[in-house]
Amino acid sequence: MLDQTFWTGKRVFLTGHSGFKGGWTVHWLTQMGAQVAGFSLPPDTTPNLFEVTGVAERCAVSHFGDIRDKATLTAALTDFDPDIVLHYAAQPLVRRSYDDPIETFETNVMGTINLLEAVRPLSREVICIVVTSDKCYENPNDGKPLSEDAPLGGADPYSASKGACEIAVSSWLRSFFAETNTPIVASVRAGNVIGGGDWADNRLLPDAARAFAKSAPLVIRNPQSTRPWQHVLEPISGYLTLVQKLSGHRSLPRHWNFGPRPADVLPVGAVVDAASDAWQGPTQTAVADSQQDWHEAQTLVLSSALAETQLGWVPRLTTPDAVTWTMQWYQNFYSDPTTAKALTLKQIGSYEQLAKSQ
Repeated sequence: MLDQTFWTGKRVFLTGHSGFKGGWTVHWLTQMGAQVAGFSLPPDTTPNLFEVTGVAERCAVSHFGDIRDKATLTAALTDFDPDIVLHYAAQPLVRRSYDDPIETFETNVMGTINLLEAVRPLSREVICIVVTSDKCYENPNDGKPLSEDAPLGGADPYSASKGACEIAVSSWLRSFFAETNTPIVASVRAGNVIGGGDWADNRLLPDAARAFAKSAPLVIRNPQSTRPWQHVLEPISGYLTLVQKLSGHRSLPRHWNFGPRPADVLPVGAVVDAASDAWQGPTQTAVADSQQDWHEAQTLVLSSALAETQLGWVPRLTTPDAVTWTMQWYQNFYSDPTTAKALTLKQIGSYEQLAKSQ
């Protein structure tokens, strides 16, 4: 459970604040009294969580920049003098990685290295969390939960870039962050994150919300594929819990999974059914006639045993509950866009109450 007293007054430098997960993180951190400096490219969808919930207004500093620009990134981070660095910024889409693999590797690998180089001169008390992906693993598609010591890899460019990013983080950890007078760096890997405010292409629930809001059929590609679905607040709670635990505890492991319970790793078809049930109104679904022309893993399961035993972190929402929260957010937005910020803060409060009661 998060400790508000820990976060009150903390200076947090967050890359990717204009993105879906970054926006939710800004709202949660500022609710707890943290001062946030955001560094990110401008939002690349319309609508987007950044604008509809006023993320920039919640930040002490909101800077648009590219993490591939080492000098600009370093200057922004150094000028803010953070206590904590959260690195979310990335090229996050599998499909896009096929269209532009060079951009994907430049952003996800070299962008992360630029961030780590900017962190190197900072105080030993600074904690830096690098967010990668569950797709960083060489996935055998056998349905067995992958733990933090599973082989890294990836068949598609996106997954490979995340595996390469993890290798880079491990190298910098051993080469530059091993001594007690250096910042504390860790990497975190989460599953398929869902929640209100994501409008990226080729993502199941954003596609569902768009279709249902227009009374159009939702066309799904692979109804039998399974994913570690989780509400966006689940991994964020894990990242922030890890920051609290790392404060003064340099001996903790530096690579962590934050995924749903194995029983909540459901096929696409079951998630679509849950989304249809959660939507207040008629819905239509259809299965695509042709297969997608790009490779994506069929089965992916994470083991979060390390986080459960050493951090006390556990998922709070089942996948059906996470889908319900997500579809309620979208339906409220499409009915009245001005409710987006209030509903985002309300769901954060509900999640906090859920964590306290369990």
